[in-house]
Amino acid sequence: MAPIGLREKLRELALFTPTAMPVLSVYLDGRTDQHGRRNFAPFLRKELKARAGTYAPDSPERRSFEQDALRISEWLDTGLNRSSQGAAIFACAAAGGFFDALQFDAPFEANQLYVYHQPHLYTLAKLYDSNRAYAAVIADTNAARIFVFGLGRTLGVETINNVKVRSRSWIEGWWQRRAQFKVENYQLRHAKEVVEQLRRVVEEEGIEHIILAGDDLILPLLREQLPPALAAKVVDEMGLDIAAPDHEVFQATINAIREEDTRTDAESVRATIDEYRAGGLAAIGVHDVLAALANGQAETVFISAALEQIHSETESLHPALAVSLAGLPAGAGVKVSDELVTRAYQTGARVRYIENPELLSQVGGVCAALRYRL
Repeated sequence: MAPIGLREKLRELALFTPTAMPVLSVYLDGRTDQHGRRNFAPFLRKELKARAGTYAPDSPERRSFEQDALRISEWLDTGLNRSSQGAAIFACAAAGGFFDALQFDAPFEANQLYVYHQPHLYTLAKLYDSNRAYAAVIADTNAARIFVFGLGRTLGVETINNVKVRSRSWIEGWWQRRAQFKVENYQLRHAKEVVEQLRRVVEEEGIEHIILAGDDLILPLLREQLPPALAAKVVDEMGLDIAAPDHEVFQATINAIREEDTRTDAESVRATIDEYRAGGLAAIGVHDVLAALANGQAETVFISAALEQIHSETESLHPALAVSLAGLPAGAGVKVSDELVTRAYQTGARVRYIENPELLSQVGGVCAALRYRL
């Protein structure tokens, strides 16, 4: 299967060295209207012109910004695929011609332009978290397909085909029992092969959730062969035909995955807050979570999906909490929501966005499960 690379790309962007020159981060909703047209161009032209005007003419910042604006426009004209639903572009000509353009089959919900001292990753990380990869197995007693879905598309698929055998019900007595035993043996071997292949895919791709689909004969066999580690990842079982097209399998499974993510994220937030109350491995609030990230203590950071609205402006933070300010002009501030995400990906912490704002409303919109205490 093809590697899943967005997490690695997020870490790469998080390691960008902050600069006093403008770094542009552009998020575009690439969906088309009823006429088949994308509608982000007016937004982008207006915003690029307005932001460029905030720099003095002929200043190094203005020249860098205008080079980036031109390169972004050229890429959108020639590099954006017609099928892409969303695009994320990062650019800073003054930083060695830095330019990175990504496109996705999953859309961004709004057009956004950020000008900052490093790539703005909050929106990209949210897209990644909302479309985390999962596995779906669709099987019958002699064939199977193992899908990895994520970011609104099929990331990979593996096919298994084995001998097709049928029980001959018209044979009586001992011969019938022997024939039936042979059929069951083939089916059991097939189920074991499917589960072994699934185990390999789950380990290689870091899959957290699995959906099993098939007929009433194969599902019990698959269930019996699952080791505990895989069985714990099974979200749902459903009846699907082995010949169902890829897009139908995706549509049939994605809602179950999203419901499970909502449930498990809520449970994890409550458990983390309970851990904090008990004096355990947890931190709450912007200050303490940033401190934990600065020390490399955070394992998983839970961020309210409304945090960017709560902390909409740049803010002053202690340098120990916002190391990205090192080397920048005095008085430079940070966007708290983005600083949390950037530091998380720098230190290998997972980021989970919580759609229900009430779950984190009493802890400042963010909490973290910790690896250890200092």
